[in-house]
Amino acid sequence: VEQLPTITAQSPSSLIAFPFDESYPMTCEAKGNPEPEFRWTKNGQEFDPSQDPRLMKEENSGTFVIPNNGNLTEYQGNYRYVPKFPKETLDPVVVEEGQPFTLKCDPPKGIPPLQIYWMTINLQHIEQDERVSMGLNGDLYFSHAVEKDSRRDYCCFAAFPRIRTIVQKTAMSVVVKTSSPTPQVEWVKIGHRLPIKAKLENHGKLLIVPGVEQEDSGKYMCKAKNTLGEAVHYFTVTVEEPPEWVSEPESQLSMIGSDVSIKCSASGSPQPTITWKVNGVPLRESPASNRKVFDDTIVLHNAKASDSAVYQCQASNRHGTLLSNANIMIMNMPPMILTTGGEDYSAVEGKGVMMHCKVFSSPPSTIAWSRDDSSESVVGPRFTVHDNGSLEIYSVEKDDTGQYTCLAKNTEGTSAVEAMLYVKDPTRIVVPPEGLQILIGTTAQLSCLAEYDKSFSNDFELLWEKDDMEIALNYTENSSRYFVEDGILQIFNVSHRDQGVYTCVASTPVDRDTASALLMVLDVPDAPEYLVLSEHKSKSVKLKWIPGDDHNSTTTEFIIEYEESQWEPRIWKELLRVPGNHNSAVLKLHGHVDYCFPPDKNPENIKIEGHLPHEMDINWEPLLPIEHNGPGLEYKVSYKRQDVDEDWKEHIVKRHSFVVKNTPTFVPYEIKIQARNHQGWGPEPKIVTGFSGEDFPSAAPDDVAVEVINSSVVKVSWTRVHKDNLHGHLGGYRISWWRLRSLVNSKKNHGEKESLAFPGDRNHAVVSGLTPFSEYTLIVMTFNGRGNGPGSHPINFKTPEGAVPEKNPVFRATDVQKDSVSLAWAPPLEPNGILTGYLLDYQLILSTGDIFTVAHSPQRDTATEAIPPTLLSLNKSHNRAND
Repeated sequence: VEQLPTITAQSPSSLIAFPFDESYPMTCEAKGNPEPEFRWTKNGQEFDPSQDPRLMKEENSGTFVIPNNGNLTEYQGNYRYVPKFPKETLDPVVVEEGQPFTLKCDPPKGIPPLQIYWMTINLQHIEQDERVSMGLNGDLYFSHAVEKDSRRDYCCFAAFPRIRTIVQKTAMSVVVKTSSPTPQVEWVKIGHRLPIKAKLENHGKLLIVPGVEQEDSGKYMCKAKNTLGEAVHYFTVTVEEPPEWVSEPESQLSMIGSDVSIKCSASGSPQPTITWKVNGVPLRESPASNRKVFDDTIVLHNAKASDSAVYQCQASNRHGTLLSNANIMIMNMPPMILTTGGEDYSAVEGKGVMMHCKVFSSPPSTIAWSRDDSSESVVGPRFTVHDNGSLEIYSVEKDDTGQYTCLAKNTEGTSAVEAMLYVKDPTRIVVPPEGLQILIGTTAQLSCLAEYDKSFSNDFELLWEKDDMEIALNYTENSSRYFVEDGILQIFNVSHRDQGVYTCVASTPVDRDTASALLMVLDVPDAPEYLVLSEHKSKSVKLKWIPGDDHNSTTTEFIIEYEESQWEPRIWKELLRVPGNHNSAVLKLHGHVDYCFPPDKNPENIKIEGHLPHEMDINWEPLLPIEHNGPGLEYKVSYKRQDVDEDWKEHIVKRHSFVVKNTPTFVPYEIKIQARNHQGWGPEPKIVTGFSGEDFPSAAPDDVAVEVINSSVVKVSWTRVHKDNLHGHLGGYRISWWRLRSLVNSKKNHGEKESLAFPGDRNHAVVSGLTPFSEYTLIVMTFNGRGNGPGSHPINFKTPEGAVPEKNPVFRATDVQKDSVSLAWAPPLEPNGILTGYLLDYQLILSTGDIFTVAHSPQRDTATEAIPPTLLSLNKSHNRAND
């Protein structure tokens, strides 16, 4: 099926390029059939990413990636400016205590999303409650002023996460003069109750109605009142909705000369507009004298064959459009029976049967059924001819067997079709399976005998089900324990899982019968559970328990045994027998005998870790088995925040770890862990402290500066990140830098990113190993156990000329003559400064064995010297730093 192209993924309208990002994807993905083709334009001109070998591109995709290799300026387009608050002088806000007032934020425009925070100059959050809250526009609203609102450092901070920028508005002052109480906010729907689904947020000042419906329309009132009076504000809510069908046009077959009505209506708010088309053409452009439109209905009067068409109804309002087609056919034709002739039908005696005769004709046909060549229609209380032409016979009898004829007739002609009906004996289970109670490990046998019509000898099937699931006798682990033959099901080596309801299913192609029986498995009772000792006295103790499963046989008695571990260890002796309907007993104790007690110690080596920002993992060493002091050991984990006043939260666990979910990021907690067994609690535990999970630092170092020490070493300094922005234990600071270019030429050639981590709380570090006479850019960021924070604003700096130039990578003789040689060489890859010339040294080796050294300083990268053939040569270059 062909499909128009549809964009499935695309880049945002603006992309910001940072120097420390590795690459920049330009996303464009689409689906369609045939496969869509992609085309890019740049500044209004055709742009083909596949023609630029530096770009990375995938087949059948419009996405390409720009690598950060120093040539980003070639790809730059429209960039968004960094948002800033305007510089302004703000007068103090003077307000009577008790009166409302507002502090305006008016954040600058920037790339969404925008996050607004109200803090002091020292970055302390302004606490919000039902009296002080922030509006959707970022303004800070005070429902009434109190004395503590007086301060001089209210600051609105606007954060733009996509461009990693936070900007601060000029600090504002508030002076509060008098006093009054906080107003209470109340919401009312005029004439109705507030919707049950309505929610209040922002300390009751924001009413939210989710999943709005028509009945939510109406007039709402917000009332604020205190002892000084009240104020009200009204809101009118109108709920609109897209069109929804009330009546869709229906396809019709009508005879020539009839009146045809085509109805189409829809609901919606605002009320949808109904427009019609016929065969895809607007109705007004295809007029017909016998066609009238009345509101939502088209009427074709005295319809003709030429009125046959597809009528299309369109219902539209500003929220959407619905389309529906109706195929209107105007014709006269004799009956055409669509049901295949000669069909055989089988019915079960006493049940019902339906024989079909589907007819297509115009005008509609009358349908009559007759039997065995008789012209008389079948009639009687057991026979019904339905509107669709089917003959239904109720409570079929043996004598109903025979040949039936369906006759369809209209003004244009007649048509007939025959069918054969066979009446079968019903399938009945005459010997059903009986319920069994059987001992575990023995063989169970269930019998089932059925009668059925002998014509189904090859199609009769008898199956067994257990708890409504068919028992598979082949290729299963149970197949070796089940055996079925002559209607008898045998189950060998019965186990507890065999208990259940077994159903025998006897079926033929036309009917089925079922019978069920309950199989109960008998076994010795399970051991009692949850033993508890209580009412400890000097010579007695009370033992309680919960009985185990009796496995379908009433428990007659409980036998209580004991082990004396000091004198006769590992020998269990009978102490007492109690009736099977009891679940407790008082036991007499003997002197100088070992008994179980509560734990006498708690877990040690408690570790508190935070692997995720909103979780805290608590782990501890479990008690050794010898330290359990009895059965049923478990631990109570208690924790609470250390920095706020709150109650202990407690959890009982059997394992030796626990994860606290939904914690604030990196806040201190007090934790204690107490052991207990069935006998009671261990001693009061010690309190340990730890922190919830860390998150990435949220701020970058400020005031980053670079001091050049020499041609390859710089000192970097910065202002430390405030601890409130670390969101974890300070790991240290990381410096990353890139070489932008050599100062020998202006062409930029980005080097690989290099990085060094400096642990600890510090505000400077030394970076060495830089290339002389180069331009670099550098950023500083902090890190904690979670990872790196955002980078600082990049700082560019230059290193001076320094070390001698690197050696010349190429040096060769190009033309050797009898008394001269031509030399050529390449400049050094890193001159480490402005190249001033080359020093050419060569030696003359005379036949006497003497050696003479000659020096020459050419300014270019070639030279021709008159020398004897025995010439040994080497070259050097030099720059201003070492002339």
